[in-house]
Formats: sequence, C-alpha cells, structure tokens
Amino acid sequence: MKNYTITVNGNVYDVTVEENAAGAVSQAPAARAAAPKAVPKAAPKAAPKAAGAGSIEVKAGAAGKVFKIEASTGQSVKKGDAVIIIEAMKMEIPVVAPEDGTVASIDVAVGDAIESGAVLATLN
Repeated sequence: MKNYTITVNGNVYDVTVEENAAGAVSQAPAARAAAPKAVPKAAPKAAPKAAGAGSIEVKAGAAGKVFKIEASTGQSVKKGDAVIIIEAMKMEIPVVAPEDGTVASIDVAVGDAIESGAVLATLN
C-alpha cells in the first residue's frame, strides 16, 4: 500500500492506494477521496490550406467552436460580411471579412474547436 496526500482546489485529501497481485491498482477502503487522473490534452490539428489559399486571412477574435459557415469558396464578400459564426460561452459571434474580396479557402468545419487568432478562412 502507498499513501498519498493530494491537494485539489485547496482541499487536502489523504489517499491510500493498494496494488493487487495482477498489478492493477485499486483504492483501499480507508481512503477518503480519490483525485481524478489528468488527461493530456491532444495537440490541435492544423487545418490544411487549400491549394488556392488567398493572401488575406480571416482570423477568429475569440476561442470557441465553429457554429456555422456563412460563406463558401469562390463567393464574393464585402468588408464586414460574416464569413463564419463561432459559438463562445453560448453566444454566436460573427467572424467578418476584414476587406472586400473573394473567399479563397475555408480552413475549418462546423464543430471544430478554435483558438483566438486562428486563421479560419482566406480571401483573395
């Protein structure tokens, strides 16, 4: 048996862990609490750029999830037109074209988790 002291959000827990003969670890009955095991975060996937990717980047202003794609490749957009809608904290936030142009690539899909500043689309 091994004894551990674990602090979670300022609360201190004494935990006893017992190893079975098969090598499996189980919690001994004397333990008061078990801390959850930290799961490593997967590295974000880089969205592949389309062959005809444009030079004007449309970037996310906030982290969130892609809710809706408003424009399609080849579509003309004016400065301020919504290209993609992201959802953050139960709000829908439009990501708009920074200037007039034609959509060269859409680099995300509905449901993708995105970080603030991520390139979501490009324009020509």
